[in-house]
This record gives sequence, C-alpha cells and structure tokens, in this order.
Amino acid sequence: MTGSIDHAAWQHRRTSFGSVAAQYAALRPGYPADAVAFLLGDRPRRVLDLGAGTGLLTDALLAAGHEVVAVDPSPEMLGELRARHPGVPTHVGGAEAIPLPAADVDAVVAGQAAHWFDPRPAAAELRRVLRPGGVVGFVWNTRDETVPWVAALGAALAAEARGHEADQGVVDTFAAALPADVATARSSLVQRGTPEQVVAGIGTRSYAATMTAAAREEFLGGIRRLLAGHPDTAGRDVLDLPYRTDAYRLTPR
Repeated sequence: MTGSIDHAAWQHRRTSFGSVAAQYAALRPGYPADAVAFLLGDRPRRVLDLGAGTGLLTDALLAAGHEVVAVDPSPEMLGELRARHPGVPTHVGGAEAIPLPAADVDAVVAGQAAHWFDPRPAAAELRRVLRPGGVVGFVWNTRDETVPWVAALGAALAAEARGHEADQGVVDTFAAALPADVATARSSLVQRGTPEQVVAGIGTRSYAATMTAAAREEFLGGIRRLLAGHPDTAGRDVLDLPYRTDAYRLTPR
C-alpha cells in the first residue's frame, strides 16, 4: 500500500474502477510484447494476471502464447475481460487472498496494479500460488513527460495524482517482502487518439473516478482547455500520447 494517502482513501481508490470499466477497456493503453517477453521468457507458461482489470495485459499474454487465469476485485472489470477473452478463466478476488490453490501457476504478473496491493499479505500469497522456479512480474505504463505537452498534462494532474502513481518504492517493498532478486527493462508505446479520448482516459484514473460528478466534470474541463490551448495540441484532431513501459521481474529466492 502506498504511504502517500491514508488507508481509507487508498481503499476507496483501489475499488473505484468498476464504475468506469467500459471506458477503461476502451481508453487505457495496452502493453508492448517486449515487456511480456522480458518478464516471462519465450516458453509458454501458466500465468496469473493479478489485478487483471479489463484484460489489457491479458491481451499481450495470450498473444505471446501463455495460458492465463485472471483475478480482479471488480466484477465489472472482469466482465469487460470476459467480453474480450471468453475463454480465459476469471475469479473475483484480491492479491491479499488469491482464489487459487497452492503451486498453481508458473508466474504472477500485474499490469498497472501492484501499487494497489498490500505488500506483506500479498507477498505471502504470491509465494503460495507460485510453483518452484516461478517469477513475479510487475509492469507500469507511465506518460512520457519528456514531450512538452505531456509534461504540461502531467503538471495539471499532479495534485490529484499524488499517491496514485506507482514508484520504485512499490517494487523495493515487494522485493524485500518476498524476498526476491529484481531485474528491470524499459520499453515504450504510443497511444493514438482524439483530444477527447485523452480527456476521457484521464477520467478512468482512480482520482477522477472517485470524484463527484460535478467535480469530475470541472476537473476534466480543465484538461480539455489545456489541450485546446497548448501550442503542440491546439487544433489537432489526433494526438500521439507517448508512454514509457517499465517492467520488473522479481525472482523469489
């Protein structure tokens, strides 16, 4: 659990995604194939996608030939995943009490999710469900703020996003709790969409999803005005939103 917000606020945020499940499925970016290859190697494995959400990481896992079982606390999010991949088994549950038997999977991966796990009980559960020689993979997409308009967007979001975005501390905490050795890799992707899709994608973030309707509309209106006025985005029908993808492979000792 992040230390930047209190437990009640953290709990409210991490359970907020069901209200924006359809938008999340449509508007969040996926994950690059090279990140999955780094985490899992090139042979097929049985993989738990933990905090699987709407299946954006599941997409890449299946494309790489892995067998996937998905767990998420939100039935609404899993409903979107089943619509994408009706053959993938899904279970409602969390990282702190994984609804799978012991030694059931070769790997556990989490895309855009590990910062919502409570590290001590989650680490014990990861070790329980992993087979000998198994690995844990965490991956996050983060907006690339070396691009000026993306930096301006990040600045506009900073106050609300505090305590939401993942950081190295999440990985370090899990590495100590498991314990595990850590290897890292970075890749990138670009998400192409209209300015309104960029705004709507921000609306799927937990800090926006937990606002009142009026506060959310005011907040997103500010993002809309920023994109309409920034010299790199004003008047453009399509924007290329760049992300860096950071992948962390944790090998339990």
